[in-house]
Amino acid sequence: MDGTGGGRIGWAELPGSVRLAVEQIIGDRVVEARSQPGGYSPGTADRVRTAGGRRAFVKAVSPALNPQTPRMHRAEARHTAALPGSAPTPRLLGWHDDGEWVALVLTDVDGRHPHTPWRAAELDAVLRALDTLAGALTPNPVPDVPTAAERLAHDFAGWRRIAADPPPRLDPWAAAHLAELCAAADRGLAALTGDTLCHLDVRADNLLIGPDGSVTVVDWPWACRGPAWLDSALLLVNVRLHGGHDTEALVRGLPLTADVDPAVLTGFYAGLAGFFTDSARQPPPPGIPTVRRFQQAQADALLPWLAHRLAPPPPPR
Repeated sequence: MDGTGGGRIGWAELPGSVRLAVEQIIGDRVVEARSQPGGYSPGTADRVRTAGGRRAFVKAVSPALNPQTPRMHRAEARHTAALPGSAPTPRLLGWHDDGEWVALVLTDVDGRHPHTPWRAAELDAVLRALDTLAGALTPNPVPDVPTAAERLAHDFAGWRRIAADPPPRLDPWAAAHLAELCAAADRGLAALTGDTLCHLDVRADNLLIGPDGSVTVVDWPWACRGPAWLDSALLLVNVRLHGGHDTEALVRGLPLTADVDPAVLTGFYAGLAGFFTDSARQPPPPGIPTVRRFQQAQADALLPWLAHRLAPPPPPR
């Protein structure tokens, strides 16, 4: 389910002026470009090699492909430029913005996406990397990023929009517990405080595992300031989506989430489920035809977990 959104363009389809600007940033002529899978941007995502053997990763987009993605690329450039060298993230080599096309040039990471369904060893490595990431990004090193609560306020109101206008095929359990889901999402949103820079979009296709087992966290347009546990908790949505692991045991045992109030984590997942359920019924955004199916799949994965977490405890014997 983490596949490409479809319709991605490649290096050769970029305007000549954009390709020239990228080559000037790299300092050499590009002779090879390989489009990369994963993600939902309709723009380029190419690993490039120059005549002199230099390598870089290039992503570029214009409003004609999707009106919102250039804004996201600009945000990612600002965020990535400020990330410290101790964080397991790519480095920004430079970026081009001519008012229409926005191109980012980043260090090329030799790696692949984790296997899904998740393999235990890779999941352990990624969870350790997220622990390291939270430490490297506390206190938050990027000025003027929104808080997680600001970033997610509209998203976490999804259950309220659903209650006001229920979709015809709403999950029966969710339909019967809308008031409880609204209240839980409110609790989750209120608890998203902290001074850690959070990625906010951690899933398999935004992670690369190198030949040595190292993990790199890529794609930073949604960065925000929030609690240190946020990205680890978010990864478990992707783990649950693909199956094969006990996410309840994981969330209780992870160093960053073990001591978090269970009601807060339930509220966090309730807010995400409301966002996915509400978004999945919307028309697909331009150039990204498959994202609604992906959002619905995430909602479907979360709702049974929420039903378990929100169920009243059994009476004592």
